[in-house]
Amino acid sequence: MTTTVTGGRDGTDVSALPPSAPPAPAQPPTTSDSEPPRPAGRSGLGRVGRPLGVGIVGLWLSVIVLLPLAALTVTSFEDGWGGFWEAVTAPVALASLKVTIVTAVVVALVNAVMGTLIAWVLVRDDFPGRRIVNALIDLPFALPTIVASIVLLSLYGPNSPVGIHLNATQPGLVVALAFVTLPFVVRSVQPVLLEADREVEEASASLGASSWVTFRRVVLPTLTPAIISGTGLAFARAIGEYGSVVLIGGNIPRETQVASQYIQQQVEIDRPVNAAAVSVALLAIAFVTLAALRWYAGRGLRREEDSA
Repeated sequence: MTTTVTGGRDGTDVSALPPSAPPAPAQPPTTSDSEPPRPAGRSGLGRVGRPLGVGIVGLWLSVIVLLPLAALTVTSFEDGWGGFWEAVTAPVALASLKVTIVTAVVVALVNAVMGTLIAWVLVRDDFPGRRIVNALIDLPFALPTIVASIVLLSLYGPNSPVGIHLNATQPGLVVALAFVTLPFVVRSVQPVLLEADREVEEASASLGASSWVTFRRVVLPTLTPAIISGTGLAFARAIGEYGSVVLIGGNIPRETQVASQYIQQQVEIDRPVNAAAVSVALLAIAFVTLAALRWYAGRGLRREEDSA
């Protein structure tokens, strides 16, 4: 016996109809060959904004950096190369440059050790007041350096309340410059410590290595680029410092007179060419230091890319 199923309104046999095909998937909208999709970076606004941005940056750097440096260089060579060389190699000028460079090197080395230690404590140790100490690290960036010189003079000057007299001494210069350059190493090392893989250190300790061996062979190689970068920046900052040493240093020629104080002295006695010549010498030292840091950072980046 055959049963006929009628499901349509007109009585059509539904069972005899073929099964309906599934709906076709939606097709993505096609793009005409004559109008390819425009990348976001190639928009009209991007084409206009990029040259405008580069022009504004170039103009600003020219006004703030390049033009003053060019004027300084031109002034230093007003008497020719011979006058420039004579101004830089004058006995008092050479003595001030020597004091500046030697003190800056000592300060940079001290900061390399103490800055790394401070960064390690701030990252790896938890103690009451850690946030306050972390905030105080940036104080030399915000505090006028002349204020630091006044504080150091009142603390280590002739009427020192702690019985330490560093006024008009080279150790006083070291303390003043260490104060203003401390943040460079700390802030360079801290991010690296925060991102360091602690599992490698734990594996080294589980294999029986002491804490010193783990630090020297596992942690220190990772921190070395940051330490070198921060130390170089501290050195470059120290050779041009003036405010923090103006009072505590004493400005004694051939002993505690740094190059910035010698430059001010030459300006006061109306010798702008000599002042400009020594300024260009300091500028060259700072430029070489920063160029070496950039080269070292680029070399480390290329090594990482090759090992990846």
